[in-house]
Amino acid sequence: MPATKTSLRERKFAKTRLGLLKAAVEEMQEHPLEEVSVRDLCESVMVSEATFFNYFPRKTDLLTYYQALWTLELAWHGNRAAEASPGLAAITAVFRQAGQKIQSQPGVMGELIAYQARLRERPDVPEITRAERLLAFPELEGIDDMESTGLDQVLVPNLQHAIERGELPANTPLHAIIVALVSLFYGIPLALLRGNPQSITTAYIYQLNLLWDGVHATASRSG
Repeated sequence: MPATKTSLRERKFAKTRLGLLKAAVEEMQEHPLEEVSVRDLCESVMVSEATFFNYFPRKTDLLTYYQALWTLELAWHGNRAAEASPGLAAITAVFRQAGQKIQSQPGVMGELIAYQARLRERPDVPEITRAERLLAFPELEGIDDMESTGLDQVLVPNLQHAIERGELPANTPLHAIIVALVSLFYGIPLALLRGNPQSITTAYIYQLNLLWDGVHATASRSG
């Protein structure tokens, strides 16, 4: 659906919320979020501080919003990869895309990991409007019609496809593999962000291959 089919109010909302996030992302490349000034963010987007808190009641809500957008983007890439080759190839595509994003914005990922480590419960995920999707991802055809989804809802079907296609053993424990994948997803950036962030994508692919080899080896021993 073209952007003209969204209302002026929706487009203004999207432009402001995404503009504030973009300003925050740029700041977090150099400074932790706690040092980022709301006033500076508002000046860069030319809105009042009251407007900022209408969009983000807490400054940390910027990170929740960033993750919601990023998860949607990863799901789109995962779904497109699965259309061509469901299974392990689609999972690899998701991790490759994630690695490239983290390498381009390492400061934000560090803040996101630190924030999630402090959370005691799952945060409320903001709804991403159609206008926001069209403005944030103009090149991703069909993302405006996608349902909001978690990363596990992309990974699980592709693990099931991998089992059906014989890429993984029939007795593969899905829950354990999901835990392993989430651990890789966050653990590798945590290990490499400070020292060598540009190797994250390569490390993702290498560790995924080790995981699949380990799944096969475990199945062989138990069989």
